Amino acid sequence: MVRFGDALATGADLVSAAERAVRQALDPLDGPADLVCVFVCGADPEEVALAGERAMALAEGATTIGCSSTGVIGGGRAVEGQGSVSVWAAVLPNVTLTPFRLDSIPEGDHLAVVGMTEPEPTDRAALLLANPYDFPAHSFVRRSTAVLGELPIVGGLADGMHGRESVRLFFQGETLEGGAIGLLLGGDGVVGTAVSQGCRPIGPAMAVTKAEGNNVLELAGTPAYAKLEDIVNALPAEEQDLLTQGLHIGVAMDEYADRHERGDFLVRGVVGAAPEEGTLTVAEVVEVGQTVRFQVRDNDTADTDLVERLRAFGEDTGGCTAAALLFSCNGRGASMFSSADHDVRCVRQTLGIDAVTGFFAAGEIGPVAGRNHLHGFTACLLAFRE
Repeated sequence: MVRFGDALATGADLVSAAERAVRQALDPLDGPADLVCVFVCGADPEEVALAGERAMALAEGATTIGCSSTGVIGGGRAVEGQGSVSVWAAVLPNVTLTPFRLDSIPEGDHLAVVGMTEPEPTDRAALLLANPYDFPAHSFVRRSTAVLGELPIVGGLADGMHGRESVRLFFQGETLEGGAIGLLLGGDGVVGTAVSQGCRPIGPAMAVTKAEGNNVLELAGTPAYAKLEDIVNALPAEEQDLLTQGLHIGVAMDEYADRHERGDFLVRGVVGAAPEEGTLTVAEVVEVGQTVRFQVRDNDTADTDLVERLRAFGEDTGGCTAAALLFSCNGRGASMFSSADHDVRCVRQTLGIDAVTGFFAAGEIGPVAGRNHLHGFTACLLAFRE
């Protein structure tokens, strides 16, 4: 029995592309779809909305969700920066689907998120798509682990070809311009989640010995900038060249591990440095006593990390994955690899599956070491069984 189908269609007429993609995704299914996901890339936000609405209308009776993006994934390939629609359709007899819509409202000096549905004990994961320009995705995701009982969340931040004004969210037949949308997914049909951060560590693991907010003042008792200089100067020339693509720092998720290797860290960018003060600024609040390690990223490392993560995921889950939703950073694709198709081809080949669909996100959501995080430059996966 065929329970999953996916397709990607391109063309100047986005509505026509949406019709073709939906029909191709639905055609192989043995029965009506329970869930249809649609992702649209296009220059005209209104045409993007019409394409999404047409796709949802053709998926009559199914739960429908999706968003706009700067690139889409499906049908074994990926397309960036041109008119395209990808659709993923699934018959999910062993999965419960509970849609939710989130909004943020001012409450004192901060924003409060309203609309979240209380998870059931049988819920295995949540899918979340958000407008990053008006929804506090970072703080919501960061707090979600405690609030939602460690329920893993996977998804991404929507975007459009023209930024803020072009973001569209597709939800249960409607087009929304703000907030966030999602699904609680329960039952045995949900396999689990995987996250590839695509970095490798350089230099030693070090304790943070002085910090203020997201400013790291000292590492292992030495001014942080001086410590970084020592590490960089000791690297081979080819690894020093990688730093021109950006420096990152990994915050260890397990302080008590004997060793901290690739995959043991939450990776964040080093976004500033003050040589005179000897400090580094990191895109994450860092606390004294945490273990950190500098990280670099290149296409070879990202490829290796994705393959290793997928193989480990396959082994841990007994190779039962039959289909997946994939959320890749818009900094991956053709700008990181030789082809925009890299991530989807890697997932299909490594897990031995066909129906893999998603989009290039402006930020990816996925759990690391049991806690949900908003990432950059990652590939996040939500897997389903036959």
